Amino acid sequence: MRQSFLAATFILALFTLTGCDISGPERQRWDLAADGATTFSLSRDGRFALFYSVQQGIVLWDLQQNKKLADLGSQDPHHTTVTNSEISDNQRFAITVTAQNFAVWDLAWSQAQGLWSVSDGIIRDAAIANDGKQILLALSNGKALYVDLGNGRRLEFLAHREKVNAVALSPNGRYALSGGDDNQAYFWDTVSGQILYRFEHPTRVNQVALQRDGKLAFTADSGNQAFVWDLSDGHQQAALAIRLRQQNFSSARFSDDGRYLATGSPSKRVELWHTATGERAAYWKAATQENERPGSAVVYDVAITPEGDVRSGSSAGIAQDWYLTD
Repeated sequence: MRQSFLAATFILALFTLTGCDISGPERQRWDLAADGATTFSLSRDGRFALFYSVQQGIVLWDLQQNKKLADLGSQDPHHTTVTNSEISDNQRFAITVTAQNFAVWDLAWSQAQGLWSVSDGIIRDAAIANDGKQILLALSNGKALYVDLGNGRRLEFLAHREKVNAVALSPNGRYALSGGDDNQAYFWDTVSGQILYRFEHPTRVNQVALQRDGKLAFTADSGNQAFVWDLSDGHQQAALAIRLRQQNFSSARFSDDGRYLATGSPSKRVELWHTATGERAAYWKAATQENERPGSAVVYDVAITPEGDVRSGSSAGIAQDWYLTD
């Protein structure tokens, strides 16, 4: 009896550690890139998808109507692989980046606003404001580079001592959040360059996010530490109750009201968290390409729809919408 009880306890613990408590079925799936995608971005409400694949180039898709809106083509004349992208909070503009250049797109007209290059570092992440002119880049040389394309203003944020991995920009372009290999995340003012808050981690910071109203921030490192911060005073509001021994995040987004945080991982995990407590509310696994063995998918972006469902887009070139069950 004692051995049976211990075996049952071990199996239960294993299920808890491996996260087998899937929170509900897939509601809908969109297979958009059969050859996979190197970047995949969703609009804030999850309606629009922007992705890049080698075969199709940059594509804009309306998931609600399930139709392609535009073939935007290659970012540059050399057909360089696009590695990162983001759709602005108001869904009007987008930024796509390669290792050394970036393009801004007017999605309403499906056309590029311009192509710019960076010569002193590799671009690791990018963010764009609602006006389509203010952009923020994470660079391998330790700089977070803010540029206003409207007036040509350029600000190099130099607080990081090692390469910058992730950046986020407020919708109005006024505030920035950056995280890097120096174990630091900084919340700072893009007008003055002044640091407003510093969030220290034990290992390198590889993911950040800002709530659209500027109330909350999210930072996560490579060593299983992930926090929600209250930006009214900079204190830690919650630590995510991560169940794995080690978990990295490849994407993160707050709900509009800030009550929830959706995250994606490089290992197919899509999760929803309560920002007040850090407890996990739901968990799913993203699909992989049908013939790929072993199956893998990096969840490049997540969104929370107006109906409250979580939507994800991954390196498999697949967008998915997930049911939430009680």
